Amino acid sequence: MNVPTEHLLALAAILFSLGVLGFLTRKNLIIVLASIELMLNAANLTFVAGSRAWAAEGVTGGSPLQGPIFSLFVILVAAAEAAVGLALIIALYRLKQSVALDSAGELKG
Repeated sequence: MNVPTEHLLALAAILFSLGVLGFLTRKNLIIVLASIELMLNAANLTFVAGSRAWAAEGVTGGSPLQGPIFSLFVILVAAAEAAVGLALIIALYRLKQSVALDSAGELKG
């Protein structure tokens, strides 16, 4: 079954919008990091959909694997971000006994 590129891009836009909404409205640091991951996965879906569309049109000068390869690099960066982010969340929880973003603002000086 072949899913049209427009549907993939619409799904990516919805996922990215949900990620932005979660990032801007939530107070829990874990939810904020999950929202960032959702936005990165929406970007990955866009890269793969664009690569597939280029391969279907027969565009020369590029490889049909450029989108998936770039997505792998984004996944690697997201994994590093998750590891560092979770370490910071654990340190914040040990210090303040909370993972709310309001308690992180009290760490000044």
